[in-house]
Amino acid sequence: MKKIAFALLVALGLAALVWHLNLRDEADLAAPVPAIAVTPELLARGAYLARVGNCAACHTTRGGTPYAGGRGIDTPFGTVYSSNLTPDAQTGIGNWSPAEFWRALHNGRSKDGRLLYPAFPYTSYTAVTRADSDALYAYLHSLPATAQAATPHALRWPFSTQPALAVWRALYFQPGVLQPEPQQSAEWNRGAYLVRGLGHCGACHTARNALGASDDQLDLAGGLIPMQNWYAPALTSPHEAGVAGWQRADVVRLLQTGVAPGATVLGPMAEVVRQSTQHWSPADLAAAATYLQALPQSEAKVPARDLPPTPARVAERGAQLYEKHCVQCHGAQGQGVAGAYPALAGNRAVTMANTANLVQTVLNGGYAPATAGNPRPFGMPPYVLVLNDSDIAAVLTHIRSAWGNQAGAVTELDINRLRAN
Repeated sequence: MKKIAFALLVALGLAALVWHLNLRDEADLAAPVPAIAVTPELLARGAYLARVGNCAACHTTRGGTPYAGGRGIDTPFGTVYSSNLTPDAQTGIGNWSPAEFWRALHNGRSKDGRLLYPAFPYTSYTAVTRADSDALYAYLHSLPATAQAATPHALRWPFSTQPALAVWRALYFQPGVLQPEPQQSAEWNRGAYLVRGLGHCGACHTARNALGASDDQLDLAGGLIPMQNWYAPALTSPHEAGVAGWQRADVVRLLQTGVAPGATVLGPMAEVVRQSTQHWSPADLAAAATYLQALPQSEAKVPARDLPPTPARVAERGAQLYEKHCVQCHGAQGQGVAGAYPALAGNRAVTMANTANLVQTVLNGGYAPATAGNPRPFGMPPYVLVLNDSDIAAVLTHIRSAWGNQAGAVTELDINRLRAN
């Protein structure tokens, strides 16, 4: 009887939760909003906002029609497939109203009221204003309609159920438009809106818990990107990707071109720069830089005296491998070649605690994005078929401890784990 009573109590609690969410979301739909006056300026603004949000990256399959959906997004709980955002009446958003589109961004609900999976980052998009939502809606409705039915999600139970999503939302999601900070400048507030809202930087640069929720207490403090095994470094640490001490022009340059003095973007961030941030307006790039430079910085770092010494055999092997495979581009002293190959001496991408990006780069190569400001970037070839786990561990350990670098060793287990995935 006690078990039945407990199960009934849980069921009633879930029902009350779903009712509450329904009531809150329907109130948003009922709010009076003036009709959208579609103008060339509004469509241009919507197209720009779609670039800022990098919407096409997820809602376009490789070689497919832009915004027609169908791209699989791997998560620890299974695969979520993106939806069709073209104005097709049957398979896209042709029959959606502006209010229903706004509710999807703001509340994470589909037209029929279903809860959306947070692989669609409505936890960030909830900060998007209604005016920007309407501009996006107008732009998407101006695209050619493409009939492409949704691919069913392939998620494990219970993560595939609406009750599970309702509980997740109750624990980790609260809708709300980002309110300006009156003590901050207009530029800072615009940067906050871009970084925390439509730009959804926290989707990668914030750690996630076992249920896939971002930890607000560690906002932008770095996190391993699920299923991709790239580490999005902390934007709040001068030892990782913090830019508080940079010239603002260099922050802008990195976001606009993918390269800056002492920095190059690789991996998933290279895609973001190529498809999104290189297209941002100069004013928005400056605003984002202003916000990122104002983030509180953590000084946490493992003291060099606490690092165990590298075994002589590993150190010797690493130095030999560096001489054979790396010295031609990166230099005998790890100095690199300005404008072509990054320096390894004093490079915080080399010395930060999480070594996933180093391993990924050696295994699969490192490629900066081709952008208008850097159309022919230099790249690094993959060594996945050249070096074994022991070799990669040795050469990375050497690089992390040579030329004044003071970072811990990389183990064969580190390499094996990423190679296997």
